[in-house]
Amino acid sequence: MTRIYKLPPRLDYEATGTLHESLLASRGEAITLDAGAVTHLGGLALQLLVAAREQWRRDGLALRIEPRSRNFSEDVAMLGMVEDFFSEEAAQ
Repeated sequence: MTRIYKLPPRLDYEATGTLHESLLASRGEAITLDAGAVTHLGGLALQLLVAAREQWRRDGLALRIEPRSRNFSEDVAMLGMVEDFFSEEAAQ
């Protein structure tokens, strides 16, 4: 079964600690991160999401980020990454 974790609207420095703890607690199982309500994505939170995606890939498990708000997608691009980095096809 896939665990679903709803991301907070502001993924800033303060939210990163809680996100990190939640990701650690979910290690070893497939997870979907709901970014549908995200209004701000900071650089540190993006780094954490990238690292988590890579770890889940190495573990052979799915880590999806869906849905993604327009702000989430725009902030990913503004921080220098292509949005499809978090797509299922890119994870393989």
